[in-house]
Amino acid sequence: MSDFDIYSLEQTALRLLVKREHSRWELRQKLKTGKASPGQIEQLLDELAEQDAQSDRRYAQEYIDFRRRRGFGPARIRLELSERGITPELVDELLDPDDEQWDQVLLATAKSKFGGNPPQGFRDWARRARFLEYRGFSPDTICRLLSK
Repeated sequence: MSDFDIYSLEQTALRLLVKREHSRWELRQKLKTGKASPGQIEQLLDELAEQDAQSDRRYAQEYIDFRRRRGFGPARIRLELSERGITPELVDELLDPDDEQWDQVLLATAKSKFGGNPPQGFRDWARRARFLEYRGFSPDTICRLLSK
C-alpha cells in the first residue's frame, strides 16, 4: 500500500471520528472496506489511540450517557456496548447498575410511555414491566418502582 493510500486511510478514520466517537471495533469494521491490510489498520488504530483521537473509554461513556437520556437501562446498554467491542471490564468500570439515577430513568421512561396513571390491572402492569425489561431494567427494580 502506498503512502497516499495510508494517508487516505488515516483521513477516512479521522473524518469518521470527527462526526462522532467510534469504538476501536467499529472503526476497524468501517476501515476494512478499503484496500488496507489488517496489519495496517491495526497500526493506524494503535496510532489513533496513542494520540487520544480514538478512545474506547470516551466512546463508552458517551454511549452510556446517550442511551440513558433515551430511556434505556443498564442491562440493555451493557449488551449494546459488548456488541460494539467494548470489554466487559471497561463496561463494569463505567456502568453501575446499582446507581440510584437508574430509578429516575426508569420512572421517566415509564411516565413517557404510559403517562402518569397507575396500571389498570395485572395485564397492564405486566405489559409495562415487559416493556421496561426490554429497555434494560432489572425485574427487581421494575417491581419495586411500579408497585409504589
